[in-house]
Amino acid sequence: MKNQEKAVLLFDGNCGFCTWAARWVKRWDRMDRVRVVPFQQPGAPERYGLTREACEQAAWAITPDGARHRGAAAVLAALGEAVGCPWIRTLYRIPPFRWIADGLYGWVAAHRGRLPGTRPYCEEHPGECGKINSVAGETADPRS
Repeated sequence: MKNQEKAVLLFDGNCGFCTWAARWVKRWDRMDRVRVVPFQQPGAPERYGLTREACEQAAWAITPDGARHRGAAAVLAALGEAVGCPWIRTLYRIPPFRWIADGLYGWVAAHRGRLPGTRPYCEEHPGECGKINSVAGETADPRS
């Protein structure tokens, strides 16, 4: 997955806070450098060399050079690409900054269901998340 045109941020489309955060990254992305993709989109994890399980555990960013970043590093990588300063992701290599970023990301991940957000992406776009029940017209998880 090297030399892709844009960075990709895989996020949890069933999470209101995660949807809000992905949109926040896109608001900073004035040059359209980052593609935000809910990991629930059929085939999305595999398209980027990941598993669904890995995406259920954390957000992921894949930068144009093909590097994969997980959790706090993913947020920094996506934000750095969005604002045109990819060097921002190097901040994660500095131990005190990494410890703080990982701690904050871990706390947010553990409490994301109680944090404010917006309507989850997969509720707004069920067809993109593979959740259309064509008979009833309601959303349904196709794995059920």
